Amino acid sequence: MSLFMSFLVVGVFVMTAVVAVIGQRRAPTEEDDSDPDYHTLRSDYQSGMGGGSVRTWKVPKDPQEYARLFVPKDKS
Repeated sequence: MSLFMSFLVVGVFVMTAVVAVIGQRRAPTEEDDSDPDYHTLRSDYQSGMGGGSVRTWKVPKDPQEYARLFVPKDKS
């Protein structure tokens, strides 16, 4: 393996480690403290080709209220 290829491989590993550390230390987009009755869930998808999306959902902390979200509106 040439010297250039060795630097390239080491550089990829270093950049991957840096991105992983930054991702773990990043603060969440929304704090759960803003509404004590709900959890904020976040889904972050990046396709690697410049596309992707970030979506957030607020779900109730109460299990009964959460279960009612799945019951159709016309049921009692």
